[in-house]
Amino acid sequence: MTNTSAENGNTIIRKPKVLELVGMRSTWLYAAMKRGEFPKSVRLSANAVGWRKSEVLAWIAEREEAC
Repeated sequence: MTNTSAENGNTIIRKPKVLELVGMRSTWLYAAMKRGEFPKSVRLSANAVGWRKSEVLAWIAEREEAC
């Protein structure tokens, strides 16, 4: 059996889920990405982006450890 992206932690999540996880708004998300303070998005198509769930969760874990 081969590992799927969901099994190995490379699941792609879309913006509504990212915002739900981090508790911020779109404006903050894009500004933090521009400053290099949040994981970059992954282009899915000409009009769609997503984020690697593992990177978002790692970012959250870093914040929790800093507190």
